Amino acid sequence: MSDTQPTPQQAATVRIDEGVALIDFDDGKANVLSHESITSLLAALDHAEQEGADAVVVAGRPGRFSAGFDLNTINAGPDEAREILRRGVDLFLRLYLFPRPVVAACTGHAIAAGAVILLSCDLRIGTRGDFRIGLPELTIGMGLPFFATELARDRISKRHLTRATALGTMYGPDDAVDSGFLDEVADPDDLMSTAVERARGLTGISRGGLVLTRDTARGAIADSIRSGLDSDLSHFSVGS
Repeated sequence: MSDTQPTPQQAATVRIDEGVALIDFDDGKANVLSHESITSLLAALDHAEQEGADAVVVAGRPGRFSAGFDLNTINAGPDEAREILRRGVDLFLRLYLFPRPVVAACTGHAIAAGAVILLSCDLRIGTRGDFRIGLPELTIGMGLPFFATELARDRISKRHLTRATALGTMYGPDDAVDSGFLDEVADPDDLMSTAVERARGLTGISRGGLVLTRDTARGAIADSIRSGLDSDLSHFSVGS
């Protein structure tokens, strides 16, 4: 087993247990995506890959998987907002194209960019409880960027796509399974063991085969997001 030691600057730590990298994302608050937490999550994924992990589990803090982008940064100005969104896309596509299977242990609320993290992972295990999951941007004066709608188009049930994107519908855990934000729901006490069990069941997947399939199944979507990112972010504004 190898691990990274937490420091005051780290929102994410990783340990590898029998081939499964367990990434704990916990900023002590709402688990927002700030520059610091994105850097920490990307470093944890790099460590998992460098150590040869066979699968990855990404878990949030109890009650809060992620509340989305840091609103202090989003509201600091258009340049600051676009830069944090750009960094977020780096994280989403790193998860989306990661060369090993990625399981999300959704420990509670997954809101806005927190829900996009779920869309970027292969399997999503949620916890039962009074939690909300979804993309509420349009209900709070923001539009959904192209990268979010493209990932939603890939992962969300067609029956729910308009509700989940254009209408900003928020889902409880069970309805999140039907919509496509989650794949299954477990009791709170069983969440982590279920996520790890699912990850262990994926460790035999061919490394080369997965990389090839990532490219054939997701490469065009990722390329579209990357190539259109400058234009995408040029349209981003808050309160319009």
